[in-house]
Amino acid sequence: MKLFKSLLVAPATLGLLAPLAATANEVTISDFSAAEEIAVTNSRIDGLEARLNNFEAGSFSETTTASFSVDMAIGAIDGQSVTTSVTDGKEAITATYSFQIDLNTSFTGEDSLDVSIDAGNGSATTLGELDLNTGENLTVDGVSYTFPVGDKTTVFVGDNTDGSALYSTACVYGGITNTLDDCGNVNSALGSGSGTAAGASFDIGNGFTAAIGYTGDGSSNQGILSKEGADAFGGQLTYTGDSYGLSATYANIETAATGTTTAVADSDVTYWALNGYWTPSESGSLPSISVGYETGDSEAASTKDTSTFFVGLQWDEVGPGTFGAAMGTTGHISDGDTEYYMYEAFYSYPVNDGMTITPLVYVKELASPNMDETGVMVKTSFSF
Repeated sequence: MKLFKSLLVAPATLGLLAPLAATANEVTISDFSAAEEIAVTNSRIDGLEARLNNFEAGSFSETTTASFSVDMAIGAIDGQSVTTSVTDGKEAITATYSFQIDLNTSFTGEDSLDVSIDAGNGSATTLGELDLNTGENLTVDGVSYTFPVGDKTTVFVGDNTDGSALYSTACVYGGITNTLDDCGNVNSALGSGSGTAAGASFDIGNGFTAAIGYTGDGSSNQGILSKEGADAFGGQLTYTGDSYGLSATYANIETAATGTTTAVADSDVTYWALNGYWTPSESGSLPSISVGYETGDSEAASTKDTSTFFVGLQWDEVGPGTFGAAMGTTGHISDGDTEYYMYEAFYSYPVNDGMTITPLVYVKELASPNMDETGVMVKTSFSF
């Protein structure tokens, strides 16, 4: 940006200095006094400064930063269940990518206006567990504004952003699969909101923090907090100690009738999630342990209660990288139904400050067909 400014200012500067030079050549002691020559020079400089100030006023904010990330993945899946005409069980090797731009602007030094723009060619049938961006045209993925209120409260508002943006779920597991990376806090985290989002976090003190979140249909004609709109709201209480943490998360989520966008009065689902982690005081052979458990209780009389759980282990110093392994249910399981599990292991290796390579293998039990889905893939992440 400094080079760009210099290129733009240079012609203006030369334009101003050229007549100044001509004037200086024509001025003689007999025409003007030395005081008069200095006045002419100062006048020219004042005009140049005025033009530079006008240019600065129309430039980008110096408090705006941009960060970029690229994920490139290659791998194969055996036994994948898809609801298309594609034959299950193919072991084709596929390669996908994901690109993201994050723009962050601060107006006071304490607030943050964040815009996320992304693109990619990921899909559910090509290494879908990596949850890469879809659509190769750049699109705005989320907009939010975060600001402090007093010394202990932080507030955010946004669109296409998780209502749990200010939550602090007690989990230190760093897995990369879509099924297990939420540490068992699947629905309570308000990650599948309708668009409009808002929330706040509060520093209670002595290791305790609290947060609330909301998502709603503000970007559609259903409206926010209306009878027709599908609203979701919740809260979280977290305690963080020296080597362990605990969190309890609550959410009430309205759901819409099948094939409609209108919420149904008796279809609200209440979710509770409990999460915890423990980390060893010294690095060594012991891993950190993260666990999560969530229940779902629907108000609909014909719907059973559901639950899901997660357990993850992570060794942060295995050679130059991090090794992790986890297992959990493949999603919420209704009471009395057969449980299906997923198992995974990954190794994350930082090549340098801007590049990380992560091999991953997982096995996912499927209800139909009666077989397991096995995935082997490598994701390379760049950040700059």
